[in-house]
Amino acid sequence: MKANENIILIGGGGHCKACIDVIETENKFQIIGIIDVPEKLGQVILGYKIIGNDDNIPDFAKQGYNFLITIGHLGNPNQRIKLYDIVKENGGLLPVIISPIAHVSKHSSILQGTIIMHHALINADAKISENCIINNKALIEHDVIIEDNTHISTGALINGNCRIGKNCLVGSGVVVKQLINICQNTIVGAGAVVVCDIVNSGIYTGIPAKKKDNE
Repeated sequence: MKANENIILIGGGGHCKACIDVIETENKFQIIGIIDVPEKLGQVILGYKIIGNDDNIPDFAKQGYNFLITIGHLGNPNQRIKLYDIVKENGGLLPVIISPIAHVSKHSSILQGTIIMHHALINADAKISENCIINNKALIEHDVIIEDNTHISTGALINGNCRIGKNCLVGSGVVVKQLINICQNTIVGAGAVVVCDIVNSGIYTGIPAKKKDNE
């Protein structure tokens, strides 16, 4: 990969700002602009202009640009998945972004479109799939599997041999005990402690984590 390849960010909110900081620190990509809603065209975020909207993604993708989805989970990953699929279907490139102040084991595996943010730790034989967010100070221990479109939030601790399914959100400060499986489409609220497998999708909170009554 050549230094300072061009990259376009998709989504101009708060998560975008955090991603910009990681990309600037990594210094492998030059951000050429951000895609957001039409009414924000021309606005500037941390020095980078909004250059188009979702309808422009196919045109940019066909020109061979790199992309990163920089909208957050928003309670569900549907918008991230939709935009990610548009980029892939049109031949856009989706590199892995890794903060140089994260630690990523050379024995781990990280797939396209994923960002590893500042001070995250990815240990040996961890496998992180496509379009994931491993946020600041998250710990992914040995032999953990994180499936597609999942967001591991700030300071979350995923202990050894766990598996987190597709489309999950693991909130800030969550602790997941070793050997735990969490099924797809699950939200684990901030500060929860998961000590048993989660086999039914829903929202889980508390210590130990339990499914919310209204779910």
